Amino acid sequence: MSSIPASSGSSDGCPNIDDRKRKRMISNRESARRSRMRKQKQMEGLVNETSQLESGNVMLKQNIDATRQRYIKMESANNVLRAQAMELTDRLRSLNSVLLIWGEVSGLNVEIPEVPVPLMKPWQLPCPVQPIMASADMFKF
Repeated sequence: MSSIPASSGSSDGCPNIDDRKRKRMISNRESARRSRMRKQKQMEGLVNETSQLESGNVMLKQNIDATRQRYIKMESANNVLRAQAMELTDRLRSLNSVLLIWGEVSGLNVEIPEVPVPLMKPWQLPCPVQPIMASADMFKF
């Protein structure tokens, strides 16, 4: 049996191999250090982005809540206006019937126009359409 000498990792006769190992080890350490720094910067960027997105989320939720509250107020005001319009329409019909009866009793010909029903076809308004003035404050959240 021939004996093969085991290499101990340090070559007594080849200083170039030792230098190359050392340089490679230093290079590997430096590469690992750069890699850790890149990962740390990436993580910090992700943390910053997360906090920005969360704050944006909070702002959007606040805007949604404010818009919802404005919608509820407008819906309530619309309901009040609808009820008032219905009440006024009923009163007009009642007054027209009184006029009709008065016209029959007095013998005078009273022309009573038909009462429009604006709530049935709101897109066909009986009054002329006037431009609606808007201000810049209307569209702010």
